[in-house]
Amino acid sequence: MITSMTGYAAISAEIPQGSLALELRSVNNRYLDLQFKLPDEFRVLESEMRDFLGTGIMRGKVDCRLTFSIYSGTSRQQRLNHGLLNDLLEMSRDIKAIFPAAHDLSVAEILRWPGVFDSDRILVDELRTPCMTLLQTALQELILARRREGEKLQNLLLERVQQLRQLVQDLLPSLPTILAGFQERLLNCLKTAGLDENDERIRQEFTLFANKIDVDEELSRLQGHLNEFEHIVLTGGVVGKRLDFLTQELNREANTLASKSVAREITRISVEMKVLIEQLREQIQNIE
Repeated sequence: MITSMTGYAAISAEIPQGSLALELRSVNNRYLDLQFKLPDEFRVLESEMRDFLGTGIMRGKVDCRLTFSIYSGTSRQQRLNHGLLNDLLEMSRDIKAIFPAAHDLSVAEILRWPGVFDSDRILVDELRTPCMTLLQTALQELILARRREGEKLQNLLLERVQQLRQLVQDLLPSLPTILAGFQERLLNCLKTAGLDENDERIRQEFTLFANKIDVDEELSRLQGHLNEFEHIVLTGGVVGKRLDFLTQELNREANTLASKSVAREITRISVEMKVLIEQLREQIQNIE
C-alpha cells in the first residue's frame, strides 16, 4: 500500500513526575525534514528522537512538539550547575575583552539559561524512557494515519488511470476513420489546387506528412506508462518520486498527441487526458 505524507498523531501520558504530551504533524515535502519544539531541558533528547523518527518515515515535513507539565507539589531540589556557571563566566570575560560595552548577564538571565540547574538533567534522565515510549506510540499512530490517507489516494489514482485507459480505448477504434477522413480532405484540396496526387514528389510529401500525424506510437507509450503506473501504485512502498516521473512522461505523450491532432475528437481526448494527468500530479505530491 502507498503511504501519504499527510498525517497527525497526539499522545499523552501521566507519570509520577507530571504529564507528558507529544504531538506529531506531517505534511508533504521532497525530503525528510524533522522539526522539533521541545522544552529546553529536553533538548538533549532531540538527536535520539530524530534518529528514531527516521526509522519509520522516509519523506515529509514532520513537526514534533513535546510538552511537560510538572505536578504542583512535586518537590524538585534545585541545584546549580557550577560547571556551566564557570563556563558562562569565562565566556562573559572573553566577550567583554572584545566588546567592552557588552553588559553582564543578570541573575534572571542566568537562571533561565538551559541546563543551569543540575536537577533539569536529573529530570530528563528520569523521563527519557517514558518520553521515547510515548514517541514510539505516536509514530505508530502517525504511520497508521498516513496509511489510511494513502489508501484514499491509491483509490483515487487507480480511478484516474482507468479513466485515462478508457480515453485511449475510445480513440483507438475511431483513429483509422479519423485519419482516412483527413487524408480524403487533403486529397480534395490537392485536386482543387490542380495538383496531380500521383506525382512522385507529392506522394513522398504526403507519406511524410501521414507519418507525422500518426499517433499510434504515442497511444502505445501511453498504455505502457499507465500499466507501469498501476503496477507501482499496487506494489506500494516509497513510490512518490517514481510516480512523479511517470506523470511527466504521461503528460509528454498527451502533449505530443495534441500537437499531432488533425481532428476535434483527438484534440478533445488529449485535453481530457491532460486534465486527468494534472489531477494525478497534484495527488502524487502527497505520496511518500
